[in-house]
Amino acid sequence: MHILQVCNGKLPVLKYGGTERVVWWLSRELHLRGHTITFLVPEGSYADFANVLIYNPTQPIAEQIPAEVDLVHSHIPLDQPLPKPYVVTLHGNSPPFLEYDINTIFVSHNHAQRHESDAFVYNGLGLDEYGDVDLNATRDHLLFLGQDRKEKNLKGCRYIAHKVGETLVAAGAEKKKQLLDFKKDNTIYKGMVGGEDKLNLLRHNKALLFPVLWDEPFGLAMTESMYFGAPVFGTHYGSLPEIITQEVGHLSNDKDELVEAVRNLGQYQAKTCHEYVCDNFSAKQMADKYLMYYEQVLNGKTINAQKPKSQLTKRFKRYKF
Repeated sequence: MHILQVCNGKLPVLKYGGTERVVWWLSRELHLRGHTITFLVPEGSYADFANVLIYNPTQPIAEQIPAEVDLVHSHIPLDQPLPKPYVVTLHGNSPPFLEYDINTIFVSHNHAQRHESDAFVYNGLGLDEYGDVDLNATRDHLLFLGQDRKEKNLKGCRYIAHKVGETLVAAGAEKKKQLLDFKKDNTIYKGMVGGEDKLNLLRHNKALLFPVLWDEPFGLAMTESMYFGAPVFGTHYGSLPEIITQEVGHLSNDKDELVEAVRNLGQYQAKTCHEYVCDNFSAKQMADKYLMYYEQVLNGKTINAQKPKSQLTKRFKRYKF
């Protein structure tokens, strides 16, 4: 099958870029299974396993599809149906009341439900890109991994780390005004990291703190942390109850309950966390399910019975902690 993957982010990703990394891992896995991949992506992108076409955001996607393509997988929401069989993945939360294409797929069950759909595929990791995993490695810090936005709740992570007396490494988008503030406690602020720097943080991580204050669509940081053997401590919002089981972490909307849970993080087994991700959140499992949806549209069926629609009444719901 010749598959066109459409993405408005440059590939490959060097640092932050959750959607782009998922698109890359999925496409590479499909290539390994014998499918022909063409990327429609911004200028400056490259791939050694796929054809690369330059995406023009001012031109309709329908006019940029090569004739030889069998199926289009767009990671950009569509305004109109495409002339070829196609699916769309929505990777993030959406504005209120917005309707999506009938062939839209979401990234968790909760994400789908919040758009009146039941079609979803969990994001899968390209496990080989993470190198060898030493589950007996020395672990010396708690980790916050993500953009520094209010809904990601870095403030709550700092509270937990302070209460348990552990060092928190905060890796995310840098804000200069926070640098002095971070010197007041046991937080080490790394700014945006990628490559070997990020891998080293994951290798020596005791636990990921993920007490988000919104309905998280998926959260790659959680599966990355568990792949390296570290449990996850977070809130009950969004996809977290689907991804974090009692064997690999603890969820609570009460910050002091999370403090107590982190104090007892030694009860979690690195091998259990690692194997859980290998068995459930790899690019192979992701490709399996997407191929099922590809076959569905190739057979003339739609992904959803009706157009998915955001149930939000405002930009997004932010919870308290």
